[in-house]
Amino acid sequence: MPFRLTVACAALLLAAAGLARAAEFTDAAGRRLVLPDRIGRILPAGPAADVLVFALAPDRLAGWSRARPGAYLPPRYARLPVAGPLPEAATRLHPDLILDAGMVTPARAAFADQVQQQTGIPYVLVDDSISRTPSMLRHLGALLGVAERAEDLAGYAEVAIRAMRGRLLIEPADRRKRVYYGRRSDGLETALPGSPAADALDEAGVINVAAGLGRGERVIVTREQIVGWNPEIVIAADRAFYESLLHDPGWRDLAAVRGRRVYLEPSNPFGWIDEPPGINRMIGLYWLASLFYPEELEQDLRSATAEFYDKFYRVKLSAKQLDALLKPAEAHGSRSPQLVSEALMKLNAPPGGGAAPAPGYLPGLPPPGRRGLPMTMPPAPMPATPGAPAPPK
Repeated sequence: MPFRLTVACAALLLAAAGLARAAEFTDAAGRRLVLPDRIGRILPAGPAADVLVFALAPDRLAGWSRARPGAYLPPRYARLPVAGPLPEAATRLHPDLILDAGMVTPARAAFADQVQQQTGIPYVLVDDSISRTPSMLRHLGALLGVAERAEDLAGYAEVAIRAMRGRLLIEPADRRKRVYYGRRSDGLETALPGSPAADALDEAGVINVAAGLGRGERVIVTREQIVGWNPEIVIAADRAFYESLLHDPGWRDLAAVRGRRVYLEPSNPFGWIDEPPGINRMIGLYWLASLFYPEELEQDLRSATAEFYDKFYRVKLSAKQLDALLKPAEAHGSRSPQLVSEALMKLNAPPGGGAAPAPGYLPGLPPPGRRGLPMTMPPAPMPATPGAPAPPK
């Protein structure tokens, strides 16, 4: 069922100014809720919602859900309290709204109902899968009265998604890279296709070497399985696993190690593939494109990173900070970079030549900055049983 506000146009105009009156609406799980007169303090229900609230309306963030993020955050936000588990955190911090972002399941909806009944605080579920990120940002921005800010971030997300899909149109299917994504310090946990943790890899169109184990979960594997899969590229979520790949003789016969195609996922202040699987993955799409498709189109990753951190996190990275983030993450021996905006101009150029649309434009969608957005979101897929994997996009 779509996420929509059932209010008149006048009320929508008030919402854009942050002055919305109480209104009934339906969230991504089909739950009918009533908004408070004013949405001030927002309590995230988990790490993905942490990033979402911080990016859209940081001054309304009541606290971090589980732990303070790592480096590269403005000090005033880095010092916010850790809220802890629900419903106790809601009772203690008295937010106006609880926001949860992620895969929508019956179990998650039931938990939202339980917390809302216990606390009397509206609990909103949104689907923040990568394909739905632009529309989710726009609708949540209208709900919170930060439509202009949300439009800016949604436009960026559209460009990131469009750039990756453009690369998939260029790359022949039989040349897709075989990739292993290793989690934990030993690298022996991985994300299967269809899981939130693997959403960015799914979007990139690569072959997840662990796909034969099923869909929709994180699983534990053995070193022997990884050696048998012999991936061309390995991405390490933890520095200890990254260092092990570089120095442990037991890994030296892997194709990825022999080819020097081992990379460390940047993780400050939030991960670029997972940890959490939220809007922070938009910069991850740029990064993965530079690793998987360097011959077709390659963006200036450092410029893209600086832009993303400034736009989403309000942080201007120094050259030293960029080096710390990207040195273990950058492709080895790549050719001169090409700005992603130039690549998109070529991808979006009309047949037969002529001027290309602005980089933020996607065919079939109104350009960024439009007004009069209908308060309707595509329905979130809901598995039939708790914990079941989402259907393929």
